[in-house]
Amino acid sequence: MFGKDKGKGGSTQTQVVVVRDAQAVAEAIREALTTASPEERPGLERAAAIVAERTPRPDAEVRGEWARAIVTAAGFDPRTQELHAIRALRRAEPGLGLAAAVQLVREAAAVE
Repeated sequence: MFGKDKGKGGSTQTQVVVVRDAQAVAEAIREALTTASPEERPGLERAAAIVAERTPRPDAEVRGEWARAIVTAAGFDPRTQELHAIRALRRAEPGLGLAAAVQLVREAAAVE
């Protein structure tokens, strides 16, 4: 989920990259549906619908949900306690740079 990038002034900063495998999951469910028994079909069809619903979400939303889970587990609200949320996120992920943590907390605050 993290990558390194040269920031301003040549300093190395951690960047957050969203890795998705929803297409592979969707394909596996479609394959399973081809050989599913009548009892298995409803569950697999529901799973396929959930994957289809969640796949097109923007990266910022995915990152925001991830960050929000970490921040709220630490007992903070990213909407009202931004500085505490940034600190909690950086403690949970020590390689995370300040700029990335600020971006993630703001994305977490935007998640409904």
